[in-house]
Amino acid sequence: MEKINLAIVDDEALIVSLLSSFFNDQSGVKVVITAESGESFLEQLETAKVRPDVVLLDLKMKGMSGIDVMEVIRKEYNTINAIIMSSHYKQSFTGFMIKTGVAAFIPKGIVSENLVAIVKEVHQNGFYLLPDQLGVLRNQVSSRVPEPVLGDENALSDRELEILKLICLQKTAKEIGEVLFIAQRTVEGHKNNLFFKTQTKNIAGLVIYAIQNKIIEADEIMLL
Repeated sequence: MEKINLAIVDDEALIVSLLSSFFNDQSGVKVVITAESGESFLEQLETAKVRPDVVLLDLKMKGMSGIDVMEVIRKEYNTINAIIMSSHYKQSFTGFMIKTGVAAFIPKGIVSENLVAIVKEVHQNGFYLLPDQLGVLRNQVSSRVPEPVLGDENALSDRELEILKLICLQKTAKEIGEVLFIAQRTVEGHKNNLFFKTQTKNIAGLVIYAIQNKIIEADEIMLL
């Protein structure tokens, strides 16, 4: 099995060291970058022979914050999925984090076994929501979200709606292709159209869009 390439960014050297040792002991994960600041991480990323698939990113750091780093990742390295892990975790931050492009937002005190599972989930599906975050997202859905207009050039087609629902159910492009009897490349094309039409940046953003527009209910989303 191909290993998940992981980066760890935290301004506490001890946390970086402990997490790096822990993940290198896990099957299916390889730590390729460690950094004690956002600036150092981005410098290493520019010259890295192997770029990470997933980055564990601290929220509050000296210099660039996790959000600052996220902006650069979103614009220049959008194949990297970011998990923000913070001691300043609050459920109410969830919607903002996802709109920023974060694939998952978790507290630093999370159980280590769950952390490994979340990294793998994010790598495979592009997002992860804690169970209590679903309720928060329901409450954060704006009552001002406009009803989709029929005939709008950005309205989703029936096929795109099918694929969006399957994405929310954490199906991979290959699995979606098998369910709908279409090529994986075709699924990827529809997914790119979904990003464009919904003005979202990642899979997590698509999930929020689907919940806000009542394309899928939050309770339907499969969790670990």
